[in-house]
Amino acid sequence: MEDIEETITKSSIWENFIDFTGISLYTNEAETIKITVGFLLLVCVFFVLTNVVLSLIKRLITRKLPKEDKAKFTTVFSFSRWFIYLIVLLIAFSTAGINVNAILAASAGLLIGVGLALQTLFQDIISGIFILIDQSVHVGDIIELEGKVGRVEEIKLRTTRAVTIDNKVLVIPNHLYLTNSLYNWTQNGTITRESVEVGVAYGSDVELVKKLLLQVASENKDVFKYPEPLVLFTDFADSSLNFKLIVTINDSFQAVIPKSDLRFSIDKIFRENNISIPFPQRDVHVISQNKET
Repeated sequence: MEDIEETITKSSIWENFIDFTGISLYTNEAETIKITVGFLLLVCVFFVLTNVVLSLIKRLITRKLPKEDKAKFTTVFSFSRWFIYLIVLLIAFSTAGINVNAILAASAGLLIGVGLALQTLFQDIISGIFILIDQSVHVGDIIELEGKVGRVEEIKLRTTRAVTIDNKVLVIPNHLYLTNSLYNWTQNGTITRESVEVGVAYGSDVELVKKLLLQVASENKDVFKYPEPLVLFTDFADSSLNFKLIVTINDSFQAVIPKSDLRFSIDKIFRENNISIPFPQRDVHVISQNKET
């Protein structure tokens, strides 16, 4: 007797649940579209299952990825997740009898207007995806764009955040990578060749100048011994003989510091050896004319 009553009770609960899910929330006049409580519950279940499946896929793929690649994949995956959610929502609407094609056609004009208004935003997002996929820029790289130099700290879909040598944050819209030339100082490694230019007066002993420049480079602790420093005689200028001292250093981001030290040392050693660094000079001739009155 108790089993029969329990079965009846359970059956009643199930029937009440079925009746609840069948409650109509919206029905059009032609009754071709019908949205019920059960439909909304089904949509919620679809979204939950989709989220669980996507989370599992993300976990499986990123489990063995390096830290930098994992961050890139997470950014692209977050963007793709919303696209998948939209597809699930359209499938749910189609299941309920809603004409998805009519919705897309009706919203085409609106989408075009929004697309034109947000053209730069879409360019930033597309550029961000390209950066993450082709790996032209990594976190930690030192880049130069439009004369600004910074170390990349974070790459997002719309912007790239970099920090300059004076600790200022540089926010770069990603579409600038497509419209400007990007210099990646560290794509081939952090070791770079830097140069310091100097001019000496005409009549100076050029061999002595070369010797002194190489001595300055060899005494600087930040300059690598190999590749060996190099001195180039670059030009006979209007008022000076121009030389270029080329050295190799380890940290291009801090290159201004060893280059400044080299300039201090060059000025000192030139003074000690009576080699002058000229400045541009011009002769001005004043011609006076006597006018008859």
